[in-house]
Amino acid sequence: MIELDLQIATQAADEVLPSLTDLQSWLDLAYPADQPATEVTLRLVDEEESQALNAAYRGKDSPTNVLSFPFEAPIDLPPEAELSLLGDLVICVPKVLEEAQQQGKAPLHHWAHLVIHGLLHLQGWDHETEAEAEAMESHEVQLLAQLGIPDPYQAAKD
Repeated sequence: MIELDLQIATQAADEVLPSLTDLQSWLDLAYPADQPATEVTLRLVDEEESQALNAAYRGKDSPTNVLSFPFEAPIDLPPEAELSLLGDLVICVPKVLEEAQQQGKAPLHHWAHLVIHGLLHLQGWDHETEAEAEAMESHEVQLLAQLGIPDPYQAAKD
């Protein structure tokens, strides 16, 4: 189970944002039920904040759709301290909507994909190598299929 800390730091109208129920269901779907309860902060931002974070942490001076920041416990944290933080996700609302339109996808489907994609990164999944990318994409496709969402990578495969 995931406890969601939602931060809305965007000028986007509420009607373009997914519901809290949708966000929670996507996170729960992508987090294995046999894992201990944890907390995720999901921050919805505009392009300026996304660009600043992307430049600071990835060296890329442009906004991006989703950034994942896994929690790293401080070195001096006592062993008895119990922190159940998985990490932070930052999603750029204008990028999500722009990409959905460019790719001909339902915005809610793209939202689900990016939330799941980001959460998988927080759990250690990556796509740095071809094998990692194939494994991660396959897992994403399986999870999205459970929501009735078509393969988001299909257009790239055709």
